Parts: sequence; structure tokens; C-alpha cells
Amino acid sequence: MDTPTGPLTATRPPLAAGAPAPYRIGGARRRRPAVLALAVALIAAGGLGGAALYTATGKRVAVIALARNVPAGQAITSADLTEAHIPLDPALKPISVNSRVVGMRATADLKAGTLLTSGDLTNAPLVQAGQQVVGVATKHTQLPAVKLEPGSRVVLVATPSAAGNASGSNGSAANTLSALTATVVDIGSPDSDGTVVVDLAVPAAQGAAVADLAASGKFALLLAAQGGG
Repeated sequence: MDTPTGPLTATRPPLAAGAPAPYRIGGARRRRPAVLALAVALIAAGGLGGAALYTATGKRVAVIALARNVPAGQAITSADLTEAHIPLDPALKPISVNSRVVGMRATADLKAGTLLTSGDLTNAPLVQAGQQVVGVATKHTQLPAVKLEPGSRVVLVATPSAAGNASGSNGSAANTLSALTATVVDIGSPDSDGTVVVDLAVPAAQGAAVADLAASGKFALLLAAQGGG
């Protein structure tokens, strides 16, 4: 018997005519529609579950925010406000969008884009019991560069020239009033010569002295220090 000398190779007998092709184990698998449908359903269920979890843990509520800057003491108008939606958080205490705040005054300078809280507003009147309102005609040189607003705290100060004229008809004001802290109630529109009348709430006992000093024109209005009485 002859021994083969070449490399051994496996040979497959030819298929008979009309015989079916053999099943290919390593061939591409056909994706079944049922499997694809199940995968889509699982993805959709996961998305709905995530949305439900977000809704439960991140509920958003409508609150009031500032649409523009509001200086301290100024009354709130509807144009100053806008609506914001934020996650419900017990650490935040903004005012609900259904609250009535128009007409209340700002207790501090409020910045556009911030949420409005109850501590930002007050209904307290500018003129307290035992006070009088005195109109003081001022020139721009007698006012601070910072724009005054209703609620601003100022100090009415007699200028040195007023003190030097103490013997004159209007000098008595300098003797009885050198400085007085007051609250701005209102600011009038400038006259043709630039004069602006500033209404000040002052203690009733000092009303006459303030009017006397204002008539002399020898005074200046200074911004009161923060926390000043």
C-alpha cells in the first residue's frame, strides 16, 4: 500500500443534485421581530420610569422673581416682576406667584434675576407716628450723587455758612439743628432751574427747625450710614 507523501487535506464529497445545503452554525443570525419589539418596550419603560422619578423628586413650582432692579424703599410694580419655575426645595423660601406684592416697598436693593422673598418687602409706612413731612428744596450740589428713592435714609446737615450766619434771621436753625436723620418720602420732578423738592419725614418736634433750615438754603443732604438711626 502506498503511503501519501503530500499534506493531508480533508475533502468533502460533492453534493448530489437537488440535495439541501448544510446548516451553517457560524453564519449570521436573523433578528426576530419579537425580540426587537421587547427591547423597544424596555427602553420606553425605562424612560417613563426616569420621568416619573424626576417628577417625584424634582417638582417645580411657580414663584416671583425680579424682572429689573428695584432700589430700596421703592414701591413694587407689576413691571418689576416676572414668573420663575424652580424645583421644590425646603431650603428656598421664595414668594408664590399667586401672592400679592404690588405696592409693597423694597427693604433693600433688589437685583434683576433674583427670587423675591418675604424679607425683601414691607408694608410699613414711610411716615411713622410722631413724624411730620417737610418739603426741602434742593439743588444738585446739595444732594449725593447716588439717586435718592422713597425710603432712603438721609442726614440733613447745616453747612458751615449757615452756622456762621447764626445771628441772621435764618441763623436760628443752625443753633437748634446741626444734623438730623430723616427718611425720604417722595422726590419731586426738577424745576426749570434744576431745583428738586425732597419730602422728608422728620420728628414732629424738629419740623419747624427743618423748615427754617430749608428756607435758608444752607444745608446738604447726605446718605445715612448703613444701620444708622
